[in-house]
Amino acid sequence: MNKDIKILSIETSCDETAAAIVINGRKVISNVIASQIDIHTKFGGVVPEVASRKHIEAISVVVEEALNEANLTLEDIDAVGVTYGPGLVGALLVGVQYAKSLAYSLDIPLIGVNHIEGHISANFIQHKNLEPPFVCLVVSGGHTFIVYMKEHGEFEVLGQTRDDAAGEAFDKVARAIGLGYPGGPKIDRISKEGNPLAISFPRANFHDKDCLDFSFSGIKSAVLNYLNKMNMKGEDINEADVAASFQKAVVDVLVDNAMAACKRKQVDKIAIAGGVASNSCLRQTMIEEGAKRGIKVLFPEPILCTDNAAMIGSAAYYELLRGKKSNLELNAIPNLKLGER
Repeated sequence: MNKDIKILSIETSCDETAAAIVINGRKVISNVIASQIDIHTKFGGVVPEVASRKHIEAISVVVEEALNEANLTLEDIDAVGVTYGPGLVGALLVGVQYAKSLAYSLDIPLIGVNHIEGHISANFIQHKNLEPPFVCLVVSGGHTFIVYMKEHGEFEVLGQTRDDAAGEAFDKVARAIGLGYPGGPKIDRISKEGNPLAISFPRANFHDKDCLDFSFSGIKSAVLNYLNKMNMKGEDINEADVAASFQKAVVDVLVDNAMAACKRKQVDKIAIAGGVASNSCLRQTMIEEGAKRGIKVLFPEPILCTDNAAMIGSAAYYELLRGKKSNLELNAIPNLKLGER
């Protein structure tokens, strides 16, 4: 492709309604996000039906704002990219149906994008010269994966959570401590006031020493048991120590498995993606451990870590280069697996 490819991308997999314009998979000229955090905070988490209704209300406005911010019209767009899974089925359907309507009315290609592949692609926006192969650690509220990206569109899952995602565990522990929702940023913040060695929480170990999978339900239960025990004894709970000790336990496992994946694949760079990639403890620990092993650690800026449409536009561009287009039968797939088409 000799001309610049402008992709209008849409992301509605959970509780952010987002639209962006991305040129050639790397240059973001607009990235608009309408967050629902304030709405869902009072419920202590995302309510799927509420999220779907809010997407319907916001999507036209968000797309129009993305076009205005880029100083473009729909006639300037070359393709439409949209998240079609994994995620909340009702939320996904809003974005998918809207994207299909746009692509049909404009007679331009429609490109369905895997949400997890979108998170990985956020690093192509941040790091203009990044190319495969590399290892990527995807850590968010709904997903925890270690992925080897051999080429664009070619993924090998090296490890994944067997129960809770890391971000999900952060939210549940934050709720138990009394910090509220969303839990990740609040635990990160209060942990700076605590002692990460104050409490010894468990790290999941599997019988297969070569296994790079995760399990976070055990540490979540350990925190809940600790809190109940302290309450039964009538002893004071140092919330900062609990948060810091929990955070260290989660980060240690994430870093150890990610570094082991780099060694297994003999790569010298690892990209971090997903909402938990903004966690300051994870960033610092990953950089320190990478420096010891000669591994370059890459992070997107925070706005590209959370759910956004720019990352979907980047992934859509590389799908388009590979000739991967979707037809108008594209549907939401809430349990879409990484690498599935």
